Amino acid sequence: MKMKKFNYFSFIVCLAFLALSMPGLARDTEKQVHKDTPFLQDYSIKFYHNKPGVILQKIVSDLNGNIQVLSSDGLLHPHNGRFLYPGELKTDNRHRPMADKNIADLTVVDQQFVYLDDEAVLSNAWSGRLFSMHRMPGANIFAGNGDFVFLLSDGRELKSVKDSEQLWKGRIREGIIDIKYNPATEKFWILTEKSLSTFSPETNELKTVFTGNGFTSFDVVAYGSKTIIGTGNGYIEINNLNQRQIGEVRRNLPVTEITAVNEVNGKVWFGSPLGAFMQQDDGKYKYYYGERWLPDNNVINITEGPGNSVLVLTDNGLGQIVFENMTLKDKAMYFEDQVRSRHIRYGFNASLAGMDHGDLSTGYLRDSDNDGLWTTMYLGSQIFRYAVTGSEEALYNLAESLDAMERLFTINPIFGFPSRSFERSGYIEVLADPRRWQHSSDPEWDWKATTSSDEAIGHIFAFGALAELVDVEPLRSKAVYLIDKLMQHIVDNDLYLIDYDGKPTTWARWNPEYVNAFPTQVGDRKLNSSNIIAMLQTAYHFTRKEIYKDVAFELMEEHGYLENLMRPMEEIGRVPDEIPNGSEGLSHDELLDAAEARAQMLSSSWNHSDDEMYFLGYWGLYRYAFNDTLKDMYKEAIIDHWEIERPEKEGLWNIFTALVSPEFDLEEAIWYLQRHPMDLIQWEIRNSHRKDIEFMEPNFRNQTITEVLPPDERPVQRHNSNMFRLDTSGNGSYEYSAGDIWLLPYWLGRYFEVITTP
Repeated sequence: MKMKKFNYFSFIVCLAFLALSMPGLARDTEKQVHKDTPFLQDYSIKFYHNKPGVILQKIVSDLNGNIQVLSSDGLLHPHNGRFLYPGELKTDNRHRPMADKNIADLTVVDQQFVYLDDEAVLSNAWSGRLFSMHRMPGANIFAGNGDFVFLLSDGRELKSVKDSEQLWKGRIREGIIDIKYNPATEKFWILTEKSLSTFSPETNELKTVFTGNGFTSFDVVAYGSKTIIGTGNGYIEINNLNQRQIGEVRRNLPVTEITAVNEVNGKVWFGSPLGAFMQQDDGKYKYYYGERWLPDNNVINITEGPGNSVLVLTDNGLGQIVFENMTLKDKAMYFEDQVRSRHIRYGFNASLAGMDHGDLSTGYLRDSDNDGLWTTMYLGSQIFRYAVTGSEEALYNLAESLDAMERLFTINPIFGFPSRSFERSGYIEVLADPRRWQHSSDPEWDWKATTSSDEAIGHIFAFGALAELVDVEPLRSKAVYLIDKLMQHIVDNDLYLIDYDGKPTTWARWNPEYVNAFPTQVGDRKLNSSNIIAMLQTAYHFTRKEIYKDVAFELMEEHGYLENLMRPMEEIGRVPDEIPNGSEGLSHDELLDAAEARAQMLSSSWNHSDDEMYFLGYWGLYRYAFNDTLKDMYKEAIIDHWEIERPEKEGLWNIFTALVSPEFDLEEAIWYLQRHPMDLIQWEIRNSHRKDIEFMEPNFRNQTITEVLPPDERPVQRHNSNMFRLDTSGNGSYEYSAGDIWLLPYWLGRYFEVITTP
């Protein structure tokens, strides 16, 4: 008996040990959760200076948070700037006598401004007592230590002075580029184009530390243990203890031509003619390019700024990059305000267009072909927000957007047909685009036709989520009514959306004759099958009308739609390149009517809008599955899709996968949310010149590089775009709404409880 008890106990212990030692077993039952703790969110405050002929030279800040810029026209300081509302650099008149000084350089000593002119080293701090004559009229570079010893140069000669007394004088053969004092080493460091030297104020010894060629800039970093020297083609790292180079010249950089180097708060920053970049703890570089961050890209000087900020001086002004502790909830509340303050058009989630160089006051709310889709995604965010928080504000927001969505159905004369958009008459030239824009029966309004399958699946996703999660009348009943109205139109019209002209729209086609005409490798065959089953399941779940269930099973059992939607993603690809005889000169619409040519056109590359349609559809496909057997199959299809999407690190796709599995890339989803820029203005972005990214050969999915760039380094884009896109044009004329881009994945993550409250 004792032996049996002992064996049984040992068996249990062994099982427990195995469970603990096999991470895969634990992950099957454990739920991933991100605790919303503060992270450093960066954003930029820009100060422009476009005065012709004035050259900006250097920037410093003092212990009071004051910032001064040395220019060829005297001292400047930033004025009246905040995030998204740029300021400008203006003449600094605070100390009037400084206007009469020929300031050649400026620095900080004990966090106070110190100046170099043609007569002396001077300061307005310390009651103005610092006035040390130097008797080097051409002096234009200097640095000082806490004992008020200053080393200055005219480019060739060096002189050490204190209290107007010359302590030492010497010369370096090459032209001197920069001088810095490093308190950890208690030495001045001097850089020329070919050498790095030190000067000891204690022993008056000038010593050459390292020689080379093409030096441009430098800083002594890591508590004086290393020196980073920028060159025209990479940077060199020097061990200051043995005065030897560490490794090879570093050229695996965003840009190899270095114009500035400075350590700020333990991070090494680099300037270049194409923006600035910071070395991160993982050895990679965070790249700051374009007017999302800087007034222009030619970086002159970088230094520590007030608070937790970095000052980047460029030809056209100053970019102050601020690092602020923020939680995801804080960021969400900022974006909630961004949407409500300037992105709501008749209840739609709209973009701000027509801006003059990022000036938010000059933009207008523009209609879109996808007003219905972008609004359903914002509506979804507010549904999940309300489900999580019970917020009255969220309830108001979702009610307003639901009202706009309902009007898409009623503003046109076609029962159950959702318009793409609507606008007041006279603001859209209907005759210029008669295929899309139609006059409504109300002479004050026009509506946009040709509605796509993108909008249809968006409608069903949002209405289904609202009907399930918002138990508030009449909102819930309205959502169910709109589901029924749309799906009745589709079922009554042989699984097409029928437009004002009595013909199916270009893309809203779920009929087997259309869907199964595609070869199996064409994505639309799988996508349209997946979407229509999700839509029919949602309609049946909330209306209990047997017609929707019957049609769904007919499609799955008699027309292969279950097989279509279960087809592995790896089988989706190109069909043969040959264009069928007689179709070479066909228009886009004519190609759509030629099945073979249509298949080739649709399979030329991966369409990332399809991903958006799939994942929005997965809500109804999985959540409202007719039975558990189908639910298990749908789960398999969703995970298969997620697996192929993983390289994109797409925040919404990752969090949507929590719908079916505790195993998804939560860390990457949080990375997406945290690293997403707060500035959603469309500025020019360039990455294709970078030397720190590994390019790939052209491929079906248009993956350009081996590892996707963070969202704050690439173009702002919606979830239907290629996250591997490297470049985009832009001059600040357009601001995206965060409603679909950021708020939907955040509040969905909160609803799934994979993101906690702060």
